[in-house]
Amino acid sequence: MSTVAVYSLGGTIAMTADPLSGGVVPTLSARDLLDAVPQLACLGVELLVNDFRRVPSASLTFDDLTELRAAIDKTLADADITGIVITQGTDTIEETAFVLDLQHGHEQPVVVTGAMRNPTLAGADGPANLYAAVIAAAEPRLRGAGVLVALNDEIHAARYVRKSHTTSTAAFTSRGAGPVGLIAEGRVRLTGEPPRRHGALGTAAARREVRVGLYPVGFGDDGELLMAWEGRCDGLVVAALGGGHVPRPLVEHLERLAARIPVVLASRIDNGPVLSGTYGYPGSEKDLLGRGLVPAGDLGPYHARLLLHELLARNADRETISERFAFFTR
Repeated sequence: MSTVAVYSLGGTIAMTADPLSGGVVPTLSARDLLDAVPQLACLGVELLVNDFRRVPSASLTFDDLTELRAAIDKTLADADITGIVITQGTDTIEETAFVLDLQHGHEQPVVVTGAMRNPTLAGADGPANLYAAVIAAAEPRLRGAGVLVALNDEIHAARYVRKSHTTSTAAFTSRGAGPVGLIAEGRVRLTGEPPRRHGALGTAAARREVRVGLYPVGFGDDGELLMAWEGRCDGLVVAALGGGHVPRPLVEHLERLAARIPVVLASRIDNGPVLSGTYGYPGSEKDLLGRGLVPAGDLGPYHARLLLHELLARNADRETISERFAFFTR
């Protein structure tokens, strides 16, 4: 019999009506969620229940993920576990999955799932997503795949998955890659190979508190708001235009910042790589990289911020930061 450990963090999948607010809030435990899916009893999978948090996913923190990672590591060390399932709110599933994937050094897959429709709504998708996630976590062919996201009967790799719609049950997609598998008739059907793993950063014994900023570049930007970050962050990600371009007034500001802190150049498009040698005008990607900015490769700005945060929290130097981001250049 396979054994899957389930950690619940709250989110829409665990929400019920709150008469005080008039909306829904996270109240259901991990056991409540599992009891709502009687079909799990037919899978031949033993489930270990961990009621870890009951919060909306917008309120999850880096400290929560550090504690979750430590709890998962202990579970994998102390028991014969086939895989891990995490339930949480969909607002930050892609962030949670990516950060955990950066840290995950075990062969057992970690599958993150949630729900777009809370349990009070007709057609709530939480039970089906949880059922699919357990199937994926117990699948031997997904060993070594790292952290995955399972919703709407699709399995996505943490590196590529994005929430691309605010309400649709088909909100999660992997732009430019597609899902690595599907759930049909109670089993996993692989549709592609999981992406090449980046090498886990591991759970650092000592982490420092850091703040990493995210600056979205807009049309007609004069750079004044950019300088508000000076002295207020340990690193900065620039969500630039197109393939990595900024208006001319930002160039000297970015050069000064990059001389003091790591500044990563990403694209606000969040699909496709940052260029490195096509355009040569002031404010182009070639110009900015020559001024000391670090290219994000094919990482979008949100994921680039998470990677930079995890590296700085581990006291990574600039050479290590550049090497880690270089991995994400396909």
